Amino acid sequence: MDNKVYSVSELNGRIKNLIDSDPALDGVYIRGELSNYKIYPSGHHYFTMKDAEGTLRCVMFKGSAVKLRFRPENGMQVIAFGRVTVYPRDGAYQLYCSSITPDGVGDLYVAFEQLKEKLSKEGLFSPEHKKPLPRYPERIALITSGAGAAVRDMIRVLGKRFPLAKVIVMPVRVQGVEAPPEIVGAIKYANRHKVADLIITGRGGGSIEDLWAFNDERVARVIYESEIPIISAVGHEPDVTIADYVADVRAATPSNGAELAVQDKIKLTELLAAAESRCRGAVIRKLEGSRERLGKLAANRELCSPMTYVNDRRQRLDHDMDRLASTAGNITARNRNKFTALAAGLDAMSPLKVLARGYSVARKDGAVIKSAKSVKAGDSVSIRLADGSMDCTVTEVNEHDR
Repeated sequence: MDNKVYSVSELNGRIKNLIDSDPALDGVYIRGELSNYKIYPSGHHYFTMKDAEGTLRCVMFKGSAVKLRFRPENGMQVIAFGRVTVYPRDGAYQLYCSSITPDGVGDLYVAFEQLKEKLSKEGLFSPEHKKPLPRYPERIALITSGAGAAVRDMIRVLGKRFPLAKVIVMPVRVQGVEAPPEIVGAIKYANRHKVADLIITGRGGGSIEDLWAFNDERVARVIYESEIPIISAVGHEPDVTIADYVADVRAATPSNGAELAVQDKIKLTELLAAAESRCRGAVIRKLEGSRERLGKLAANRELCSPMTYVNDRRQRLDHDMDRLASTAGNITARNRNKFTALAAGLDAMSPLKVLARGYSVARKDGAVIKSAKSVKAGDSVSIRLADGSMDCTVTEVNEHDR
């Protein structure tokens, strides 16, 4: 029996050496539930894995953590890979993780769902933010691989459907870690320099790893911030990326994106032909109406012989003058008769007529003398006769009963 007395650090070191010498613990997979997950300012991740009967302390250093393609959360079932060793200071063994994978689903799928939920809550998928596509774009920018089949398909479809549009290819990488920065840079450049009226960005089909550049948060945000409308045309019909949710319009394929971007020249030609037919019909109807009106005017007697109109009006004027003269004569005669009757009535009632029959009017101080009592002997009076007047002096007043 070894009776050597160990210090704490010596014992921890010996246990560490024993564990480190076990090849089975140098690379081990552990399944469990994440708990107490913390990310320190240093970039290191510290957490605990647990199951129904035990717990295990774990650490993932920054160099390994930056490779995670999803955000670990408490309660998540995962499979961690790493080596088990002892941390001598605490005398506790722990798992030094080099990778973490969601248990049961791929880490890319988890990362996709997490980013989708995050951006949805921020309103990046809101329909109110979607910009309408220009009906007849003059310039279309294709932000995609310059060597892929997708760009050739889009150019072919655009040229066939709407050759008036100018197509500008802005080649970028669409796969790998360099792809998201290049896509972001191309979209920003197109907006800054007003390169086009419409942008189509995307690529052909592939695995989720191949399409991952269009699930990048940086790409999603630059699409959301773009002032130029953007069509996302990534992969095939079943493929859905974050870019599809953020873009103004989602296309099933790159070719479909080109179809959505422009009008079909054949349909436009048909529409123009129909419009031309309607305009021609309207003009013809207008001309026929004008021709009919002109015919009626040409058959008008007054327009054919202007003097006929003048003579008719002259004859009508003479007739109206005769009517006015006759009416005026009748009115004058009627008024003259009325005047004569009124004059005769006034003449019959004239005081002069009474005087002519031998009567006279006596006045005193200008007032008519109506009673003998109003005068006395010695008063001066004026007597009016039919053919003159005379001034008299009253010598005697005799009153008589009526």
